[in-house]
Amino acid sequence: MVRCGTAPWLGSVLWRVMPPTCLPPGFTWSTMVPELLVSDLDASLRFWCGLCGFTVAYDRPEDRFAYLDRAGRQVMLEEAMAPGRRWITAPLERPFGRGVNFQITVCDTAPILASLDAAGWPLFLALEETWYRAGASKTGVRQFVVQDPDGYLVRFSQGLGLRPAMTSDLL
Repeated sequence: MVRCGTAPWLGSVLWRVMPPTCLPPGFTWSTMVPELLVSDLDASLRFWCGLCGFTVAYDRPEDRFAYLDRAGRQVMLEEAMAPGRRWITAPLERPFGRGVNFQITVCDTAPILASLDAAGWPLFLALEETWYRAGASKTGVRQFVVQDPDGYLVRFSQGLGLRPAMTSDLL
């Protein structure tokens, strides 16, 4: 049974809370899931769930950990200074995730953009349409980039289709 509500440690963010013995109906484990260390799990959940449309598939509040899902796109969030095992290889300094951006493919970028705009959340890269060469084709995307509360770059991308690459693109 899924219930919507407020977890005591989460504050006012609405999210899906699952009984501890089950996962959401139809949940499938992704084959690659980044685990992001965050400075404030509550703030990160407000961003990822409240603004970007993810839901909590399961969590471990005692470890300050949450496993998020958005139609098969998954990410794990773990508060860096909470109790328990952490794999920290160097000092954490903002912005976290230097040199990486997480591309998340969505059916429509508009609802996420509207949510971010309503919250006054700044974009790192404004919405654009661009075409990338992929072999002898070009793949089109409508995309924008936003930073989460810790500075991780998150690129939401909506597919626009494929078209043949021009000869000059292949040189």
